[in-house]
Amino acid sequence: MQRQVARTIHDYEMFGGEDRLLLGVSGGKDSLALWDILTELGYSVDGIYLHLGIGEYSSESLQLTERFAASRRLEMRIIDLPVDYGFSIPQAAAGQSRSACSVCGLSKRYLLNEAADGYDVLVTGHNLDDEAATLLGNVLTWNTEYLGRQAPVLPAVEGLVRKVKPLIRVAERETAAYAVLRGIEYEVEECPMVAGNTVNRLKERMNLLEEQSPGVKQQFLFGFFERGAEHFGAGTKPELGSCLSCGGPTTGAVCAFCRVRDRAIRLPEKGDA
Repeated sequence: MQRQVARTIHDYEMFGGEDRLLLGVSGGKDSLALWDILTELGYSVDGIYLHLGIGEYSSESLQLTERFAASRRLEMRIIDLPVDYGFSIPQAAAGQSRSACSVCGLSKRYLLNEAADGYDVLVTGHNLDDEAATLLGNVLTWNTEYLGRQAPVLPAVEGLVRKVKPLIRVAERETAAYAVLRGIEYEVEECPMVAGNTVNRLKERMNLLEEQSPGVKQQFLFGFFERGAEHFGAGTKPELGSCLSCGGPTTGAVCAFCRVRDRAIRLPEKGDA
């Protein structure tokens, strides 16, 4: 596991020993295993936990993450979405046409990028299964915009920090096994809001293909990186402006996060009326 991550960092020139790294940690096996691996490889990595207000699930995940950081004397910050921004993910999802996972994903991207201000690199725990399933979903719908943005490294542009995924060669089962061998306690329960999540359904299909043709996930994902991505403008810089509400980067007048936040905050008022 450690060799695979070190190889991935080297091959894609993700970061160096002098870079300031911020890792998004959720209390799950992937992010905690990656934090452990990067530390073992000699990198100095701070963690950022996003409390999304998803009931006991968020509270338990936070406790596990805090215990992990404390046991290894690692630095960790917490962003509390309900306290700091006035709404939770369940509250936001109730007032949106988007799915709960879509609302959660865009909120995470916004908050992580904002938290990474002052760091050189934002690190995430997306693994082989995550990336292969996401790629399959984007191919099935021919979402060329997303296909152009799927890469091991997303370079920094104005308003967006450099983002990297060192676990892309590692499968979920491997991170689970690594966590057990390293004595890492992690959140084993699935988020209660992922019922019907498209990526999870695609993961199940990919697992069936993997059973019949071992290695197909890696061939699919890395074949795209090596031979397919260039046809979708991979690596091109998006044209971004400034959000009229928060000043953050956006392709429109107001960023998606601010639109979600504003609707979520107004929702209780409409209900009361």
